[in-house]
Amino acid sequence: MTQDVNAGVIDPDYPVTPVPRHARKSFFSMCVVLVGFTIFTPTMLAGASLGTAFAFGDLLWVILLGSTILGGYVALLGYIGARTGLTTVVMARYTLGTKGSKLASILLGGTQIGWYGVIIGTIGALTAQALDWNSWGAEASVMIATSVLMCLTACYGYRGMYWVSLVSTPLILILALWVVQRSLDEVGGWSGLFDAEPTAQMSIAVAVTTVVGTFVSAGTQAPNWTRFSRSGRDAVLASVLGFLIGNGLMIFFGAIGAITFGEGDFVLVLYELGLVGWGLFLLFGNLWKSNADTAYAFGVAGAELFERPTKIPFVVGGSVIGTVLALVGVHEHLVDYLVLLGIFIPPLGGVIIGDWIARWRNGMPEDAQLPALHVGNLGVYVVASALAWSSDRFEIGVPPLIGIVAAIVLALLVSSREKAAGRVRT
Repeated sequence: MTQDVNAGVIDPDYPVTPVPRHARKSFFSMCVVLVGFTIFTPTMLAGASLGTAFAFGDLLWVILLGSTILGGYVALLGYIGARTGLTTVVMARYTLGTKGSKLASILLGGTQIGWYGVIIGTIGALTAQALDWNSWGAEASVMIATSVLMCLTACYGYRGMYWVSLVSTPLILILALWVVQRSLDEVGGWSGLFDAEPTAQMSIAVAVTTVVGTFVSAGTQAPNWTRFSRSGRDAVLASVLGFLIGNGLMIFFGAIGAITFGEGDFVLVLYELGLVGWGLFLLFGNLWKSNADTAYAFGVAGAELFERPTKIPFVVGGSVIGTVLALVGVHEHLVDYLVLLGIFIPPLGGVIIGDWIARWRNGMPEDAQLPALHVGNLGVYVVASALAWSSDRFEIGVPPLIGIVAAIVLALLVSSREKAAGRVRT
């Protein structure tokens, strides 16, 4: 996996090697990419489920708490990404072993291919709804065309995602704020929101889990982008802006839409307002950049899984698989499965964080002698995942948070036992 930077690299995004200092990006660039990643309209649907279940004042506290947990978790991983210059799946080599890391690549890459298919299918369905198409062929053509566009953007890597986000994110935020203003007019201003009575029920734990769960799986892969940061501080601040503020805003927008229009997705709100053209712009502009990030994520996971120095074949292959899933309608049934995987992904990030604190704070050198399987940390991942699943199954606590915290604590304990036995390298 080692390559001489001076001799050139096959892929300028360094999918399986540390990002060198000369390739690092500015803080502004990092913010554009991460905020663009989290300004994701389907997140509004989670906000819609919260908006009808809480009084508005309580809703704000729930969004703040959930977003703080999510932002803090991603900021920790983002910091490690900046310090090491490595993607999440490559860092997993140091945590789980050179063969154990394949679990991370399959889990993270496979989940992202699934989400890619869900989004492609959503674009086709909402476009057909907006234009009143009844032809499956026309809907399928939209899916294929948009998938090609997203795949090409991901193949360009960090640069492609930066330019798409730079252009589309401000326009989408302006449009979303305009819809919020229309919503306030509809409900009688902020006082009307505070006076609105809940029409559904949801526990605080489930609500916070919903907020955290919106982007915790994708947030586990934040190092894929923060490894380009010039400093750990830049990575932390950009992660907070994206995952605490950006994602929190989308939850908030969805909640307002549900309270005022009974519809959390602003695309459908715009349709209802007769603004089909703007609705399509919001749909394509938003999902283009978010799904390009998704394609990039499964591209670098594939590069690690098959130990190849370029992401492009895996971006293309994963995009084809995701598009086929959308064309056969799997996207209509896949979301529950992907949400379940969301329970099992956060503990992976927790193991990486705990192991980095214990063993790798001075760096993850390319010439480190790594075992094929780090049995202790693999065991930590299994136990933390079981605790997160049990938390969800029995509705005790916040499952993603329990999985993350348990993994961090157990990884620290495992490392401390190994050090005591003289079996750990730092």
